[in-house]
Amino acid sequence: MRLNRYLSQCGVASRRGAEEIILGGRVSINGHIIKELATQVEEGDKVVVDGSPVRTETPVVLALNKPKGYLCSRGDTHERMTIYDLLPLKYQNLHHVGRLDKESEGLILLTNRGDLSHRIIHPSQGAEKEYEVVVDQPLNAEVMAKLVKGMMTEEGFARAERAWVDTGYRAHIVLKMGLKRQIRMMLYYLGYEVTRLTRIRIGWLKLHGLAKGAYKELTPTEVERFFKEEPAKPRLERKPAAEAEGESEGRPPARGKGSKDGERRFKPTRGRAGGPPRERDLSEREPEAREPRSFKPTRGKKGGPPRRDSAEGPSRFKPKRDSFSPRSRSGGTARDEKPRGRSGPPARRPAPRGPRRGPKSR
Repeated sequence: MRLNRYLSQCGVASRRGAEEIILGGRVSINGHIIKELATQVEEGDKVVVDGSPVRTETPVVLALNKPKGYLCSRGDTHERMTIYDLLPLKYQNLHHVGRLDKESEGLILLTNRGDLSHRIIHPSQGAEKEYEVVVDQPLNAEVMAKLVKGMMTEEGFARAERAWVDTGYRAHIVLKMGLKRQIRMMLYYLGYEVTRLTRIRIGWLKLHGLAKGAYKELTPTEVERFFKEEPAKPRLERKPAAEAEGESEGRPPARGKGSKDGERRFKPTRGRAGGPPRERDLSEREPEAREPRSFKPTRGKKGGPPRRDSAEGPSRFKPKRDSFSPRSRSGGTARDEKPRGRSGPPARRPAPRGPRRGPKSR
């Protein structure tokens, strides 16, 4: 057993706190100061912390049916009742695994084993907690779906693993998270108020047969059941249409995700509707085909794309002749007729020039 785990089971500190104690040189094994976190403690070793010998406590796990009105705390400044008021003196050193608020009731565990606490509290370990909830308004399947989908609350994102309606006002909610007042806050955001909340299951352990305020000590065999993996629930998946047809006609199913080699092998189909797209291999093309195709503008074609300037310089595109060309259709100049689409008097004619003179004689 690792030294930090050994100290945690001895009740010296948590595993993280035990690591700080080890690094500080406060622990010795058989007279030798130890600062290595990976040190193993064997049976019969004498472990001393700050000059005092320590030994592991006898593992104890209690299941308690917490009544309404009790706090999950060792002490209260306002002298309110706590769950330790329900236990004898020999169990006062146990710590509670998780907590239930004052108005909630039901199953809660107390133990001196840190590994069990981590197994149940940490969401990644997968220990489920089931609650029976009674509200002030009728419930429906839409509300249960919103609980499973999740929502943002004051404590962060909260969601349920599963939820279903038992009766009109009663539902069952399964959690793996442990946010403060999570179920009450989620239902409050949906417009409901919880009138009664009871935890009826932790992992495999159920509340049946345990009276309010009563407790029982679990056997080592029952404790080890918490560390066994819970069976994975089967996921319902639809079979592909081709595989279903093959089974109905007595043909072997298509090679896919469930094949022996575990790889999907698609063959490209040409001209077949619904087939997977064919992947084109550019390496098979000729070099000329991979070069970018030059764009040639169309001249005199209505609706053609505009001509782009090349990298060498501006294009030499000549605009199409229109009514403003130097020669009009009547044979005169553009100055002799009024331009189309332009208002105002016609342009003035230029003054006549004199007779052209020949070259000057010298």
